[in-house]
Amino acid sequence: MTPHFLSIHFLLPFILLFTTITTTTLAQTAPAPAPGPPPPTNITKILEKASQFTTLLRLFSITKVGDQINTQLNNSKSGMTVFAPTDNAFSALSAGTLNSLSDQQKDELIQFHVLPTFISTTQFQTLSNPLRTQAGDSTFYNFPLNVTTSGNTVNLTTGVVNATVANTIYTDGSLAVYEVDKVLLPMNLFGPQPPAAAPAPEPVKKKKKNGDDDTPADSVNSTSSAVDLRVGLHGFIWGLIAAFIAMLCL
Repeated sequence: MTPHFLSIHFLLPFILLFTTITTTTLAQTAPAPAPGPPPPTNITKILEKASQFTTLLRLFSITKVGDQINTQLNNSKSGMTVFAPTDNAFSALSAGTLNSLSDQQKDELIQFHVLPTFISTTQFQTLSNPLRTQAGDSTFYNFPLNVTTSGNTVNLTTGVVNATVANTIYTDGSLAVYEVDKVLLPMNLFGPQPPAAAPAPEPVKKKKKNGDDDTPADSVNSTSSAVDLRVGLHGFIWGLIAAFIAMLCL
């Protein structure tokens, strides 16, 4: 071997060691890439991942409530809460229940399952009834939704059906999705209708006295005036006759 080749062979391990140290140092000092923004919350993807919510997803699509929830979530700081009935819950409804509803009624039904604020599991114990849903008016014959708790059990009642929160599907501090074992049927669509307003009372009729008839007062007054006129005229004529006779006797 030549002296030049021996020098390179002797220095090769040091060159490799230097290269390794340099590469490791650069890798440690290079800043890590900044994490990208989290993807927007999507209720549809959450329910698809959880499975067993095919019917609810179909109604979300028909009514556009799914898009509405996603939009509100990404433009509001209040958050939202969704009560999600399973496919088994929808199957338990009477045959033709959903098909009998108009598009507006389907929208009201699904909006009734959505609260416009984020509710954690611990907050259910301190809520005031009735809850305000996206369906609107929460008075008795419209869209009342009440919550009660017993230990860790959360029950919901609509006045038509009682349901239980069976599981937490998703929660991130902005959106909470809870599985419920029954479809929440609102009073406005499935409950008894409010009682009809009482009819206005009829005008009170005065009781007739003995001898009274139904002759209008104006007619009675007119008749009385005519009689008085005739009596007065007869008296005047007889007065003239009496005066004439008295003159003859003079």
